[in-house]
Amino acid sequence: MSDYRLGIDLGGTKIEIAALDPTGEIVIRRREANPGTYDALLHKIAEMVEQTLAETAPVATVGIGIPGSIDAQSRCVKNANAVWLNGKPFGDDLERILGTAVRVENDANCFALSEAIDGAAAGHKVVFGTILGSGVGGGIVVNNEPLTGPHHVAGEWGHIPLPWVRQEEFPLPKCFCGNEGCIERFLCGSALAELWKGPGNRSTHGIEEAAQAGDQTAVKALDIYIERLGRAFALLVNLLDPDVIVLGGGVSNLSSIYSRVPDMMRRYVVTPECKTEIVKNKHGDSSGVRGAAWLWG
Repeated sequence: MSDYRLGIDLGGTKIEIAALDPTGEIVIRRREANPGTYDALLHKIAEMVEQTLAETAPVATVGIGIPGSIDAQSRCVKNANAVWLNGKPFGDDLERILGTAVRVENDANCFALSEAIDGAAAGHKVVFGTILGSGVGGGIVVNNEPLTGPHHVAGEWGHIPLPWVRQEEFPLPKCFCGNEGCIERFLCGSALAELWKGPGNRSTHGIEEAAQAGDQTAVKALDIYIERLGRAFALLVNLLDPDVIVLGGGVSNLSSIYSRVPDMMRRYVVTPECKTEIVKNKHGDSSGVRGAAWLWG
């Protein structure tokens, strides 16, 4: 096996590739636009891999994180928000084009793995990583290995109902998955933005500064969001009891999460003490591509 690892992070609009050297440092990193069609995507990835190998080593392991997962039975992509990927044998096709083995994993699992290996959660046995952004993703890593499950949906806490729901939270918001009241619909970035500035708003930029300046709508929005996040994290503790919860995505930049949510969690966990750490990611937007590279251990 080569000492070099290539990681690829596949997003809705971009493809990012990075090469990690034997010490785990990124030596090459570049981005290109996602062409948005299946065949063009395969060829674009092959082109990026070939170019990166030419600059590092002729042989390297290849891992890729995708906004979905590979179904164990059909070997095809499922649950991808880039819907044109669903139903395609992406991993098999990519291996055929590249002529080498490829490991494909959910992007939230890659994020969690990156932070568990040498990020904010390094040294912990059970790590839960969550991306609080346009959606709410989650991944579980145990002893530096992603925990996926037979259906490859372990960690998908965004599609669990928000626990201990309040009367005023009805009617429950509908989710794209077909259910109602999913955690994702309460805790994604746009949910906080709408609490602050009303329906249709998607940006949370400046909300903490506004609250500190006396904007009572911003204060109330943060209070509601942090209380809901406390409930959702308490559910994780009661079910999984991770050593640490590491946050990514745009909402992870809110400092009040780290100072206020632990106290909220303690109201709902079924233990007299709750010492679960909640930490911000170390590697930022590099975590996805780093985690993909670390799929080869």
